[in-house]
This record gives sequence, structure tokens and C-alpha cells, in this order.
Amino acid sequence: MQENYIRFDWAMKRLLRDKANYVVLEGFLASLLGKRFKIHRFLESEGNQEDEEDKYNRVDILAESEDGELCIIEVQNSRELSYFHRMLYGVSKAITEYIGLGKPYEEVRKVYSINIVYFELGQGKDYVYHGKTEFVGLHQPHDTLKLSVRQNEKFFGNKELDVMKRKAASDLFPEYYVLRVNDFDKVATTPLDEWIEFLKTGNISAKAKAAGLSEARERLRVDALSDKDRQAYYRHMESVRHMKSLFDTSRDEGYEEGMDKGLAKGMDKGLAKGLAKGRSERAKEIAKQLKAMGLTTEQIAQATGLTLDEI
Repeated sequence: MQENYIRFDWAMKRLLRDKANYVVLEGFLASLLGKRFKIHRFLESEGNQEDEEDKYNRVDILAESEDGELCIIEVQNSRELSYFHRMLYGVSKAITEYIGLGKPYEEVRKVYSINIVYFELGQGKDYVYHGKTEFVGLHQPHDTLKLSVRQNEKFFGNKELDVMKRKAASDLFPEYYVLRVNDFDKVATTPLDEWIEFLKTGNISAKAKAAGLSEARERLRVDALSDKDRQAYYRHMESVRHMKSLFDTSRDEGYEEGMDKGLAKGMDKGLAKGLAKGRSERAKEIAKQLKAMGLTTEQIAQATGLTLDEI
């Protein structure tokens, strides 16, 4: 019998803020960051709002490590065109809010921004992306800007004389991770894959060895919730499904309307005339216009008479 586990976004909101459950989140962070992130406490985050739409669409928490580093973890269910900009805003806000007025710049915190999204964010072939600021030479592209001996000692506590072993200047800057969960479609072979499989399916394999998942298997079971929390969880899941249905319906209706208008416009601008003349080049030009309007290659082929290879 397959266990029924709590969705990660609801667990973040209700369970993972409990110190006894830090180990679950720490395991996830270790699998993603490739380093230990020992949680000291949770700070006030942007996502502690009660907007009816937002509280089902997005959950975020801001964790502080024992080393003073900050980690924003956000889960979002629906599309947002300006999501990358909001990632940048969230990091900037965390940096400015958690440095005291008049404090020296050296007290600016290292920030990790982890974004778990259940929609197609950007365009790419992978399902996990990592972004960070890099300083490389314009004239010597293989030359990475390193910290000085004094900087390395002051900021990282290591008086390293070998420049190649010193930290890079980029290590002081924020780092971003994007997990496009819905694009994961492989067998989990790494600890990070095991976590992403759980994030996508809600299932934890009996063979999973990733840090934190064994604790999640015990502590995130739906049947372990109190009756009150279980009912709250079911209401949350129903609301998530309802919101997703509304977004999907809106997107599909918008696509169909746009496709109909695009076809009509294309016909008005010479599609019929171009096809009637049977000119191959004109048909290809029209195909480009239809492709720009968002039509599929199959629809374009049907409208223009071109083969799929010609489009």
C-alpha cells in the first residue's frame, strides 16, 4: 500500500517550521546546495500573507543558518510572467532588511534563492538550473577574479596564500536555483533527483537514500496529522486543484481565442491568395507568420500545404 504524504508547500507552511522537523528541510538543502545548511531559525518572509489567491498559489520561507547565511525557499503553483524579477526583488529585499542601519558592507549576508515551480518558467531542456554572479576577465576569459589573502581570511576565516585555492569574488554574491518540477521525467538516480521525484509525485521510494527523506517518510504522512490539520490539508489541496483548474481554463480559452483570431488575420492578409497561387516561398513566409502567432506545426501544415520538414 502506497503511503499518502503531505505536499511540500503545505508542509513548509505548517510542519517544517517546527524545530523537530528542521532535519527534513536541511536534507533537501544539502542535496541541492551540495553543502551543509544548518538551520538556526526562520525569519519573517514575504509569503506570510493571507491573500486568498496567493496563499494557495505560493508559499515561501526565509531560513537563517547557524553561519548567518540566508535561504529563501519558495514554492509556486501557477504561471507568472515576471517571476524572475520577483526572485531578484526577494533577494534584494532580504539583503537590505537583514543588515542593520549604518552597519559596514561586510555584514551583507550570503543569500540562496531556491524556487520550486510547478509551471513552465523560461525555456530550457533541464529541470534544475543554478545561477550566480561571475567575474571573468574580458581579455582572459579563463581568469576568474579571486579574493585577496586579507579578504579571504576576513570573510571566510581562511588565510590562504595560494590564489587558486582562495574563494572567488562570486562566492560573496547571491545564488539562485530554479527547480522546474514538472519537467522531471526520469528515474531518480541521485539524492537531488529523489527529492524532485517527491516534489513532483508526492511519493517517497522505499529505496530513497537522500538526506531528509527518511524523516519526511515518517513525519509528513497525512494519516499522522490531527483530525483538524488533516481537514485543513484537504481543504488546501482542494483549493490548489481549483486554482490550477481556473488558471488552466483561462490559458486554454485565451489560446483558442488567439488561435482563431490569428488564423482569421492570416487569411485576411493573403493566406488564401498565397495558397491559391501555389507559390512555395509565399507559403513558407505565411508559415513563419502563423508560427509567430502560436500555431502548432501540424496546424500550419494543414493551413499551408507544406510538409512538417518545410515549416
